[in-house]
Amino acid sequence: MVFDKILIAYDGSHGAERALMKATELARLCAAQLVVLTVYRHHSMLEASLSMVRGSVEPGGNLDEAMRGTARDAADYAKSHASDAGVARVSAFIKAGQPARTIVAVAEEKGCDLIVVGSRGLGATEGYLLGSVSHKVTGLADCPVMVV
Repeated sequence: MVFDKILIAYDGSHGAERALMKATELARLCAAQLVVLTVYRHHSMLEASLSMVRGSVEPGGNLDEAMRGTARDAADYAKSHASDAGVARVSAFIKAGQPARTIVAVAEEKGCDLIVVGSRGLGATEGYLLGSVSHKVTGLADCPVMVV
């Protein structure tokens, strides 16, 4: 199967880094467009702890701005990596929202025919009880999802 547009969900984690390598390789081999997406979320301290992206805040600073800045840095890094690796068409986006639903919504909006996400590596019991972004994406997406 050849893919035309691949979405990589990237948050800077080890799993996302491995997924970025695989998505970059696939995009290069298929001459596909690579869409980098970094999702951040902040509405409360609890919800911020569930975000794909972790930011740090200066005392008196704005947590939303810190999360947005960290997300932008991650997306820019992934875009630069893909371009340097020979992917001709790369775009990067940051979005605020619930990670799994946002990933699927952006993939649909951009017309992506593959989503690549990293695995958190949770055990079967923890994954079942807590869920994970990759697990939720596989359940929500209409297109194929590659979990790396």
